[in-house]
Amino acid sequence: MTITDYFGCDVFSEKVMKERLPEEAFKELERTLETGHRLNIDVANIIANAMKDWAIEKGATHYTHWFQPLTGITAEKHDSFITSKKDGRVIMEFSGKELIQGEPDASSFPSGGLRATFEARGYTAWDPTSFAFIKDGVLCIPTAFCSYGGEALDKKTPLLRSMEAINKQTLRILKLFGHDEVVSVKTTVGPEQEYFLVDSNVFNKRKDLVYTGRTLFGAMPPKGQELDDHYFGAIKPRVQAFMKDLDEELWRLGVLAKTEHNEAAPAQHELAPIFTTTNIATDHNQITMETMQKCAKKHGMICLLHEKPFAGVNGSGKHNNWSISTNTNVNLLEPGETPAENAQFLLFLCAVIKAVDDYQDLLRISIASAGNDHRLGAQEAPPAIVSMFLGEELTEILESIEKDEDYDNKEKEVLKVGVHVLPRFPKDTTDRNRTSPFAFTGNKFEFRMLGSSASVAGPNTTLNTAVADVLSDFADELENAENFESALHKLIKRVIKNHKRIIFNGNGYDDAWVEEAQKRGLLNLRTTPDCLPYMLHDKNVELYKRHKVYSEAEIKAHYEIKNEKYCKYLNIEVLTMIEMTKKDILPCVSRNIHELADTLIAKRTIGDIDTTYEENLVKTLSVLSAKAFDDVTALGELSKEVKAIEESDAAAMFYKNRIIPLMNTLRESVDTMESLCSSEHWCYPSYGDLLFSVR
Repeated sequence: MTITDYFGCDVFSEKVMKERLPEEAFKELERTLETGHRLNIDVANIIANAMKDWAIEKGATHYTHWFQPLTGITAEKHDSFITSKKDGRVIMEFSGKELIQGEPDASSFPSGGLRATFEARGYTAWDPTSFAFIKDGVLCIPTAFCSYGGEALDKKTPLLRSMEAINKQTLRILKLFGHDEVVSVKTTVGPEQEYFLVDSNVFNKRKDLVYTGRTLFGAMPPKGQELDDHYFGAIKPRVQAFMKDLDEELWRLGVLAKTEHNEAAPAQHELAPIFTTTNIATDHNQITMETMQKCAKKHGMICLLHEKPFAGVNGSGKHNNWSISTNTNVNLLEPGETPAENAQFLLFLCAVIKAVDDYQDLLRISIASAGNDHRLGAQEAPPAIVSMFLGEELTEILESIEKDEDYDNKEKEVLKVGVHVLPRFPKDTTDRNRTSPFAFTGNKFEFRMLGSSASVAGPNTTLNTAVADVLSDFADELENAENFESALHKLIKRVIKNHKRIIFNGNGYDDAWVEEAQKRGLLNLRTTPDCLPYMLHDKNVELYKRHKVYSEAEIKAHYEIKNEKYCKYLNIEVLTMIEMTKKDILPCVSRNIHELADTLIAKRTIGDIDTTYEENLVKTLSVLSAKAFDDVTALGELSKEVKAIEESDAAAMFYKNRIIPLMNTLRESVDTMESLCSSEHWCYPSYGDLLFSVR
């Protein structure tokens, strides 16, 4: 059977619905998919019955409202299709009401104070724009998740709201350019996913990997990624077998897995999909991460999605390729062939430039996590300073427009913005910039700051909302203009002049850029606790309220949850370090010292034999182990102290300023001891064992 035969076979897709639904019901659903029009209950009943019959034919016995709570992973509660009859028989039923709304227990999900723990009721609501699918014999219905009072308790509800906001404001702009045929606009995303694969047997011997997803200790092996021989290298047979199974499972679920290759670090790989609508891409990326981990176990491996599993080699990110497209299949970030198309392109380009500059703090917050703090600015990922890469030629074009000067191209034309005078823009004439957090790559923007384990929902919610806000201001100004072309020219010139500080085409890893960014007034928010307070700034709260993406209560709740999550992750890491050091590492070092001391005594007994090696090593390991013991004891005291801090933001700052530096000091001592101890006495698999475990 070919890929085209089985692609999407486990998805209740538009094709399947067209075959199974009455014509009127299908047309009603099409209107919903196209415009977000609400389905009536009669049509929902028809769809639910067809969905149930299809799922049962596929072997499913249960259904679940598959949702994305604020834990960062997906959640599901399985209900069977059976309904009892009075005579003791059962029948298989599934109603429109059950399809549209579910009621899972919401008491244990993060809420940030939106609800009390004893208030268990929460609701899931079907997202008909994201197709249902069968996973492990269960019909999964993508849904949003909210509290009894209607507040969003998930990542998908705000995303859908942001998509509606950018749809509304983009349509206003397109009407000014005469595009009355466009009835809907959607943002599209293609999230590239990086990950590590290690052998299960080695993984299970590392408490830090098991508990935290990253190595809290570990000395570098003789070989890392210095030779660049892993990047795009031949894929090992065991990994290739995993990738083959992964592709097949994803294709059955309709996930557009396209490209796979070795990444820069040993044991690191990447999967890239084809673009699709943002909420569907979000669902697909969650499915991808879950399927990666499941497939890896089938092949005796563990898939690591932490942003920095290993110190000293590249961490893993998720490149969020974002664009805006109409229902008429026009990419609004694609330079056109006519003056009118390029004037339109330029306006949308400037909207993104202004949005990224105005809301650089929110974009930084959207990708913030304890794991990603290890990766950003580490000469392997974009710095924590948000900036945009446009390429030399496009930047020069913008400068020419700002100054009303000739642009030195073939036409030698003065670049004035107007639907009749703007010349053709060059395409694909600029190299990529891997150090840029937010890079224009021809017809899309690549937001490169996302961490590997993160849901793409949050960053795209922020990006959609910020651009929608700028487009709203643009529409207000242009709709009231006496002369559209003149107003358009003035608007774009003003935006370029006021927001060009965010454009940087150079090396983001260079220390000089940090100084330059500071001169430009750009924010350098290095860690999660540094950036989170900006979430509550008035301009940011008003942005989300203005477009009904988050209420003020929801914003405060998300702020609390992000702080709490940061603290919980660090607390687990601290407790793991303490257990590993006290129970395993220090005892094994003591045994090594004891053996060396015995050897030293034996040599002295024999006679005049050089004992410099043993003497120096016993002394060095003794000093290091004493230092490690002092540090781990102090770490234990600090972990008790931080628990007494009631405010989550204050606790996060305590972790950043007091606990993390001590964790780093302890690690330095332990890693040095590992490099000095004999292999037979060291208690954990080394970095070499881990990074080169899959052969």
